Amino acid sequence: MDGVDESKRATLRRFAAIGAVSPLARLSRDDAGDSDARDAILGYLSTTPGAHFSKLRDDLRLGTGEAQHHLRRLERADAVESFKDGDYRRYFPAGRFSTFERRAVGYLRRDTARGMLLALLRDPDASGKQLADRLGVSRPTVSKWAGELESAGLLSTGDGYALAEPERLLLLVVRYGDSFGADAAAVADEAADLVAYDP
Repeated sequence: MDGVDESKRATLRRFAAIGAVSPLARLSRDDAGDSDARDAILGYLSTTPGAHFSKLRDDLRLGTGEAQHHLRRLERADAVESFKDGDYRRYFPAGRFSTFERRAVGYLRRDTARGMLLALLRDPDASGKQLADRLGVSRPTVSKWAGELESAGLLSTGDGYALAEPERLLLLVVRYGDSFGADAAAVADEAADLVAYDP
């Protein structure tokens, strides 16, 4: 078994199992030798949508050229789509995320923006000072990210800070919280307490 990275093989198989049973598993099996890597990418993106190239490559233990090759094939097969997000290119399962959701996922993958969104899900009346204190950042940092989140259509800053679509944001956090980090997973665990049912 010279030259075989068993750890990489195990990682690919784990995500390939998810990819193989997902609704995305519609690619032809014309080259079965490559299918494990592509199934792994599909499985990975179904649990970690919006991952940027380096994260996907590193988490799946793929080489740069190998990851590029498979992602190009998946995009040509309309199984994966990518979007430029600042300095990153983020990858998603094709046709499953709206523009709002893609933007939200991108910001949920950034530490300070995620912290602000999560804090506002927990406390919709939080002020800029309270957000800065909770996140351990300066008020200008909160203002900078608030401006970006407003430009992205995720936040309104007219009269304090208000999430544009808190229910959709919370749903993304619940579905993919583990992939965003421990802080998002904690909010996902509290989701039932954050939703007010008013018939």
